[in-house]
Amino acid sequence: MGFARLSLKARALRLLAQREHSRSELQAKLARHVQEGEDLAALLDELQARGFIDAARVAESVVHRRAARLGAQRVAQELRRKGLDEDLVRATAAQLAGTELERARAVWRQRYGGAPAAATPQERARQIRFLAARGFAADVVRRVVQGGEDDE
Repeated sequence: MGFARLSLKARALRLLAQREHSRSELQAKLARHVQEGEDLAALLDELQARGFIDAARVAESVVHRRAARLGAQRVAQELRRKGLDEDLVRATAAQLAGTELERARAVWRQRYGGAPAAATPQERARQIRFLAARGFAADVVRRVVQGGEDDE
């Protein structure tokens, strides 16, 4: 008749094997598969107690995958969407703040190449929107678009 129905725990473990998931992400993904008699909250509690769900690892995974291309604001926004604790989100954003200028310059160079001096006000505004949309702080965006590698 087809594939045997996966247990809720098997689905959870399959998702966790693909990448780190927060508790709220797993809850959202598994909720539609709950059958009568199954306790999703108890399963999530068990997985968390056994270390399969770890908010710090989720944050670390997001930083590893996204920080090279995004500013601290966008990374924090993604962590909040995953339902992580606000203290962890703030700590992660603070950790990223130290490399914000360097990462913004790398993103800018990859997109525009050369020296950051914009030829026209319209081009400069476009570059500012580009970096701001990626979640870089306004002062960092200004410094990158104005140019000058040695003003750190």
